[in-house]
Amino acid sequence: MSFGIKPLGTKVVLKKIEAEEKTEGGIILASAAKAPTNVGEIVAAGPGTDKEPMVVTVGEKVIYSPYASSTNVEFEGVDYVIMKQSDLLAVLE
Repeated sequence: MSFGIKPLGTKVVLKKIEAEEKTEGGIILASAAKAPTNVGEIVAAGPGTDKEPMVVTVGEKVIYSPYASSTNVEFEGVDYVIMKQSDLLAVLE
């Protein structure tokens, strides 16, 4: 899937998934009360390298390191994050 950003090597492009604004009981949370989220959906992935093949695919939801070396990009009015595959911590199933 190509949407205009094509990552190289072992980089991935994520669209951040924002924290819920309501609790399960329906209480609306103030922005200060929301826990920061480090969850995103992979919207593009590089081809990988001989030493590090890609193990994630487009469409997977992942948890990434809050200390990851990443680049924030706005493309066509949407905010994305570009980071190395090695900064991903887990795939959500």
